[in-house]
Amino acid sequence: QVQLVESGGGLVQPGGSQKLSCAASGSILSMYHMGWYRQAPGKQRELVAMVNNAGSVKYADSVKARFTISRENAKNTVSLQMNSLKPEDTAVYYCYADAETMVATRDDYWGQGTQVTVSS
Repeated sequence: QVQLVESGGGLVQPGGSQKLSCAASGSILSMYHMGWYRQAPGKQRELVAMVNNAGSVKYADSVKARFTISRENAKNTVSLQMNSLKPEDTAVYYCYADAETMVATRDDYWGQGTQVTVSS
């Protein structure tokens, strides 16, 4: 199994910045995609940003040019630098990983979620 532990999050003013980090641990054989999703109250969980093990990235249109995802393959970590935050970015942010482990075939894994609140 894979455990994903997130850090960062909290309250930030509009226009501010915040960084989320996620570390994966477990009996990982191969880590494919890592990324971030978010879920606002009353809304479905949506993709924010994703990076594969070759470094190709994908962003939601709503965060392009404001958010930057980065990954360290050797450490199985992924980070999300969020700039120019808006109130509509308020949500619970979930770390995601797509991995193969010593005891399981390729599967999806999720962190416990971290709250990001953008408000003055």
